[in-house]
Amino acid sequence: MKKRTIYAWGVAILSFVILMIVTPAIPQSQEYHDFADQREFLGIPNMLNVVSNFPFLVIGLIGLVLCYHGNYFRLSLQGELWGWTCFFIGVAAVAFGSSYYHLKPNDSRLVWDRLPMTIAFTSIVAIFIIERIDEQKGTVSIIPLLLAGIVSILYWRFFDDLRPYALVQFVPCIAIPIMAILLPPMYTHSTYWLWAAGFYILAKVEEAADKPIYKWTYHVVSGHTLKHLCAAMVPVFLTLMLAKRSVEMERRSLLHTWRISWTKVKENGTKVEESYTCTYANVPVEESA
Repeated sequence: MKKRTIYAWGVAILSFVILMIVTPAIPQSQEYHDFADQREFLGIPNMLNVVSNFPFLVIGLIGLVLCYHGNYFRLSLQGELWGWTCFFIGVAAVAFGSSYYHLKPNDSRLVWDRLPMTIAFTSIVAIFIIERIDEQKGTVSIIPLLLAGIVSILYWRFFDDLRPYALVQFVPCIAIPIMAILLPPMYTHSTYWLWAAGFYILAKVEEAADKPIYKWTYHVVSGHTLKHLCAAMVPVFLTLMLAKRSVEMERRSLLHTWRISWTKVKENGTKVEESYTCTYANVPVEESA
């Protein structure tokens, strides 16, 4: 292991330890389980919050099949295949874990809701390391990242402290869009990462506005149900990205690409202004007698 890698891991671990020392514990609020829409249909409690998880199962299974069926996604690296396999397994498992939780919301069932999501989050981080930083480092990081996610869930469950889980969930939300913009990609269609991140942020907003949205829609649908549907758009966009993308021959970051596009727009604007320059002719004025 190179000194730079050891240094990076050391800084990350030290930062985590300092954060745990200087910040207070974050217990799980029991109000979290009090969702706006608690209606029962067809004998299913909290039905809309339960059935709205079905899209995760569909897209997770589709992604898994396409990973291995004739290498439809054209995954050339072994680490990529492992990472995307873990991701789609996590996505499909969300359907079962979240449905199980919403049938009877409580802390013990919430573990099975959060565990599949954590698998998906940590897999995405490993995939990004493979594609944007280093293939070997990303491949080696898959298992440690998965274990870190699982440990964060266990830590919360046994010590009633959400801080490690919050890091596992929210750090990728910040780091992945930044890396997608700043780091040169291995493949085309990098903007799909930003679409996925945007839908996830929208899902978190809807989750926070669960009861207001339920009120605004006259008790038709709650924010948490919409949160499930928006969150399911994340793997949808990533699956579309995998299907459409190809190897990027000229590796340029999105930021660099945007700068080039903006420069061209400015240049074209200047040319348009120049093309509209006017020439005024002298018109003789006749003096009246």
